[in-house]
Amino acid sequence: MANPTFLGYRRSNGAVATRNHVAILPLDDLSNAAAEGVAALIPGTMALSHPYGRLQFGADLELHFRTLIGTGANPNVAACVVIGIEPVWTKRVVDGIAQTGKPVAGFAIEGHGDIDTIARAAWQAKEYVQWASEAQREPIDLGEIVVSTKCGESDTTSGLASNPSVGKAVERLVAMGATVMFGETSEITGGEEIVAEHMATPELSAKFLEVQRAYVKFIEEQDADLFGSQPTQGNIAGGLTTIEEKALGNLQKIGKAKVDGVLEPAEAPPRHGGLWFMDTSSAAAEAVTLWAAAGSVLHMFATGQGNIIGNPIIPVIKICANPKTVKSMAEHVDVDASGLLRREFDLNEAGEKIMQMVLRTASGRMAAAETLRHREFVLTKLYRSA
Repeated sequence: MANPTFLGYRRSNGAVATRNHVAILPLDDLSNAAAEGVAALIPGTMALSHPYGRLQFGADLELHFRTLIGTGANPNVAACVVIGIEPVWTKRVVDGIAQTGKPVAGFAIEGHGDIDTIARAAWQAKEYVQWASEAQREPIDLGEIVVSTKCGESDTTSGLASNPSVGKAVERLVAMGATVMFGETSEITGGEEIVAEHMATPELSAKFLEVQRAYVKFIEEQDADLFGSQPTQGNIAGGLTTIEEKALGNLQKIGKAKVDGVLEPAEAPPRHGGLWFMDTSSAAAEAVTLWAAAGSVLHMFATGQGNIIGNPIIPVIKICANPKTVKSMAEHVDVDASGLLRREFDLNEAGEKIMQMVLRTASGRMAAAETLRHREFVLTKLYRSA
């Protein structure tokens, strides 16, 4: 049978998109005001403010550049304006984004000041918005999409229902030829051997275990009590008392699919198709930002107690099977999977509900997080700046 199709945007480099943003991307924290000034002047643009970009170095700086370039290069961004305090690093981000073939321009504040920079950047942003407004959606094979998945504010219903439902959707997407990414390195602790068994080769299993154990070793070296952070207070309230319990529910999101590779934070998969593990924080906004920088154009987010995370670049679909949360936080829920626990439908049908929501959202339906203006853009920082 042919794959289903969604109505998406086809970019000049062949990538497919579910959204059509014009992003105003500050290189550093000092440039946030100018980026926000442009966005205030030009409707249809979005400033992606953040607190970093000054005096970073080494691997931390490389991750910063990889995340910013990946964000601007995401297919959901039709065009991008980059603003930085200094010209050299600004140009580096512009050049990285330009490799996708999309319209991008950079403006440095030094020697110009905010007012002149905002004026010049606003003229460019205005042209980009008009150009992007003429883009038309077209039917696209769902097998061409790149998506990601995570869970947050998990509870016992997550491992029993919402996460396994996502797992069914992941199995179907991978079988169609789509690209799916997952991660949450620390939250797999206790289930890492199970995930290792999903790896496509023994070499990948060894690489994954090395990455996961290095993360755990780093945490242990801090000599800190993680209780309340892992599991979170919300997890504990929902009945998850250990990280091992959390992990065994967490890994249900990948179903029975094989894992084709291990990625660094914000690293795009080297080829299309398959399931890919990314070394990420378990913090929701950080992780979703990293997947968006790696090319995800839609995110499936399972929750139990009710996580409200969104992202400015990619729609975040919320799946919940906790009947209390579905009622008390209804405005945040896109897919109600609580009927699975009441035996109103089975796991395959729950997965189909998610697949239908993926198609609708990819075709333009606004996710709950988008309607509520949840635009959490949080960069991952590895260590202190100089």
